Amino acid sequence: MSNDPLANKAQAWSALFSEPMSELVKRYTASVDFDRRLWRADIAGSLAHAEMLAAQGVIGAQDLAGIRRGMAQITEEIESGRFEWKLELEDVHLNIEARLTALVGDAGKRLHTGRSRNDQVATDVRLWLRGEIDDLALHLAEMQRALVEQAAGHAETVMPGFTHMQVAQPVSFAHHLLAYVEMFARDAERLADLRRRVNRLPLGAAALAGTSYPLDRERVAAALGFEGVCQNSLDAVSDRDFALEFSAFAAICMVHVSRLAEEIVLWMSQNFGFINLADRYCTGSSIMPQKRNPDVAELARGKSGRVVGHLMALITLMKGQPLTYNKDNQEDKEPLFDTVDTLRDTLRIMAEMVGGIVVHADAMERAALRGYATATDLADYLVKKGLPFRDAHEAVAHAVKVALQQGVDLAELPLATLQGFHPAIGDDVFAVLTLRGSLNARNVLGGTAPAQVRAQIERHRARLAAA
Repeated sequence: MSNDPLANKAQAWSALFSEPMSELVKRYTASVDFDRRLWRADIAGSLAHAEMLAAQGVIGAQDLAGIRRGMAQITEEIESGRFEWKLELEDVHLNIEARLTALVGDAGKRLHTGRSRNDQVATDVRLWLRGEIDDLALHLAEMQRALVEQAAGHAETVMPGFTHMQVAQPVSFAHHLLAYVEMFARDAERLADLRRRVNRLPLGAAALAGTSYPLDRERVAAALGFEGVCQNSLDAVSDRDFALEFSAFAAICMVHVSRLAEEIVLWMSQNFGFINLADRYCTGSSIMPQKRNPDVAELARGKSGRVVGHLMALITLMKGQPLTYNKDNQEDKEPLFDTVDTLRDTLRIMAEMVGGIVVHADAMERAALRGYATATDLADYLVKKGLPFRDAHEAVAHAVKVALQQGVDLAELPLATLQGFHPAIGDDVFAVLTLRGSLNARNVLGGTAPAQVRAQIERHRARLAAA
């Protein structure tokens, strides 16, 4: 057995065993190196539990006072870096409990009355994740604001809209950016919705079956800001749906980040030349002195795979577990912690980078002119002259074929040539075939017309200001 009396006290099962845990097993099963980040949640949960035990007459007022005093000192020690985290005490919970017992004696031993590490860890993770969710909501809002404010200057900056990576129709750069605002707004909605399911209290379920002590779980829930309590003790200690759901949200959000990052990489390339990024978001080459590589965008794109992988790991972790708590669940924390860290850091740096984008409007407009982006406008023009859309589509296809053969844009074809495709075409067709004419024509809710785009910008500004 260990010579450390705190270790022996912390390992409540030690009297049953005839040999000590091997050093290899200690290292293999310990989680304190990564779960120590839960310490604030662990202390908060313990204090709320102790206050409830005292109110219920399970522990005395002196015990409560001792627990409060000891936890205050432990908080100061951890914040100052003086707290000694011990591998043999396995995790954050036993490290704090052992130190509390060393400081206040029997009062520290009484703290664990009516609870188990099973419901304790589930509570700690939910408390910690709730705080991270609130922080991520702020970063999601900043990501949206950066996009909205970048869009505000480009409601009339024309760029090609693509399908199949082929030039399709003219859109504004602002309209393109606002598509990502919509994506991140949905992410924010998902985050707010899943927060309600995270914010439920497992404490009081004990190991798996509840407890014989007269606990007031609703009191603890209210003290910790939970919206309710987990209603089934078996589910309370084994449920990790909240972690899976958060990871699914994070994976979807990172997919949105990755799509934006991919476009930034394309737009910055010499083949596009649509934008430039500030030097602080780029790197050079060790061998090619002319290079400015968009490494931040590329790495954000790459980190999406990391977060999606964590979701798969957590789903796989849970799929074969019988009720209730199993040691497998120790493996939920590192993927969850890294998901939070990766998403937070990525949103921060992407918001800063988007805010500093320099737009090359001329390059965007030249690109929009290269792909017969107003062909659909010509078809719509003929429909308004009375042609069925399918006939108009066919006529315009012939016009594009001739323009391709001559190496000119549709707007550069003579009127007589255009009338050869249909006699209804008149002088007014050339206003339709301009890029800005195409933008202005799409003045419907959700369209790319500057008036509609400006209205969307103001809607998003108002929404984000009220958040």
